[in-house]
Amino acid sequence: MQYPIVFLKQDKEKSVRQKHPWIFTGAVSRVEEAETGQIVQVCTFSGEPLALGFFDSESQIMVKIFEFELPDQTLKPTYWHEKIGNAFERRQAMFGRFGTDCFRLINAEGDELPGLIVDVYKETAAVIYTHVGTRKLADLIESQLLELGMVNLYRMDQSHKQTISQWSVREFKGDLIVKENNLKFKIDPELGQKTGFFLDQRENRQLLRTLSKDKRILNAFGYTGGFSVYALAGEAREVHTVDISAEAIRMAEINVELNFGRNAPHKAIKADCFDFLREIDQPYDLIVLDPPAFAKHKATVDKAARGYKEINMQAAKSISPGGQLITFTCSQHISADLFQKIVFSALLDSGRSASIIHQLHQPADHPVSIFHPEGNYLKGLVLQFL
Repeated sequence: MQYPIVFLKQDKEKSVRQKHPWIFTGAVSRVEEAETGQIVQVCTFSGEPLALGFFDSESQIMVKIFEFELPDQTLKPTYWHEKIGNAFERRQAMFGRFGTDCFRLINAEGDELPGLIVDVYKETAAVIYTHVGTRKLADLIESQLLELGMVNLYRMDQSHKQTISQWSVREFKGDLIVKENNLKFKIDPELGQKTGFFLDQRENRQLLRTLSKDKRILNAFGYTGGFSVYALAGEAREVHTVDISAEAIRMAEINVELNFGRNAPHKAIKADCFDFLREIDQPYDLIVLDPPAFAKHKATVDKAARGYKEINMQAAKSISPGGQLITFTCSQHISADLFQKIVFSALLDSGRSASIIHQLHQPADHPVSIFHPEGNYLKGLVLQFL
């Protein structure tokens, strides 16, 4: 089989030779007849094969590359099965014996599978297709997941302007309860954000656990209470979970009860976190800020920076002397350096002084390709107040 060819402009192959997986429209000279979602061969202006990738005529990123080593060959029938199987072996090495049965199996470019995310919750896999190319391979991908032991498959197709979600194999019945570091969480892929749980905060939640003993803690933008459960496991004196979503707050209460019963020192509060932070009248010993991505596009970075500054400034004003702030951005377009500058500005305006004691990031099952730094989306700081 011969793939359609995308020819680059002269002297535009450097990034491909350096294994960056994105080809932008401005680097393309001409395209042979190719349809969106097809596999294409990327070639230099003179026709030298460089890579294979998924084509999208409607995107600024015209090609997302998944293969650099076989640019002039047709993929063998087992290619996708082997790629997914290799990712599964890497995850088994990470989580086989550590009281965790939920993890990210495929992390798009981080696993050289752009356009595909797979989160595993015990025997249920939540599959997100973000590119038409991977969506066309859904049957192959999902058959391999079944071979790896998945029983239930929930499919989210984000390759079009509107997300289409459905159970593609055997809808899960009953409560889906998973373990993370031997703590229990109820997951609902249908109603939850992303795939129902923020798996990328696993290690950061565990760090919070070690910092929580005897503290009064606020988990702002708390979603389904992941940080709150860990704070209680760390013997926090009192924990408040705040989120604007009534459904998230209900799930946070369920997750706390799953682990600690109904008498845990926990209060779930439905409120706008911006308003709640401005109105705090009793200081907290530790505040967690894990907001949604304020900057989903480069054009919104300035507005997002103002939002991050506001919540960090209000939190800083409401932390006890000697207390701590754990603060995050999950915006790809906010770099670690910019985020630190935003937090610096927030503390300067708050009149508080603090030191950075930890710099945080996404865990090993959310790998970042060394050739694709854009995949490093989660950044966090732990600040020790003076």
